[in-house]
Amino acid sequence: MASEFQRHKLTGMFRAFDTDRNGYLDQRDFRALADRWKALPRVAAEPELAARVERVMLGWWDVLHAAADSNGDGRVDLDEILAMVDRLPQMRAAVAETSDTVFEAIDENGDGRISREEHRRLVEVWNGQPTDTTGVFELVDLDGDGFLSRAEFAELWAQFWISADPADPGNHLCGALAPAAGGAAGA
Repeated sequence: MASEFQRHKLTGMFRAFDTDRNGYLDQRDFRALADRWKALPRVAAEPELAARVERVMLGWWDVLHAAADSNGDGRVDLDEILAMVDRLPQMRAAVAETSDTVFEAIDENGDGRISREEHRRLVEVWNGQPTDTTGVFELVDLDGDGFLSRAEFAELWAQFWISADPADPGNHLCGALAPAAGGAAGA
């Protein structure tokens, strides 16, 4: 059963993925998501990375569809996602597999770390639109060095997908998570 915090966080994820805004997710949404990520400069310039990014994004659909499409209609609505929230901690391996590919897609200059500007692009690609990231990087830069290392990113990525604890900084990896209506469940 999803807590109010998880409901709030997963609703934001659902909105980011529902590219056609029809109220459910299907393979077309994940194709559009893959296309968004493949437009990143490094991904567009590196065919092998582009193929990995596409495989990861479409793989998200495969995992989500298999885990959440409870009525077998080929679509996943928000209620189906919320019903599977208790299984997210058991999906840690699937989450970890995607972390490296996403890191490389965002690490535009290939220096092995994500800068504040690269993180801003992550948030905007995730959301599919320009997004205010004021104060977000400070929440996720775990060691305060001005960059996200691969290890920091992997930890944050796992928290983003799996955490039920509003205090975990990874909840803000893909943008500021404002408090849920009626409570201080997020920020």
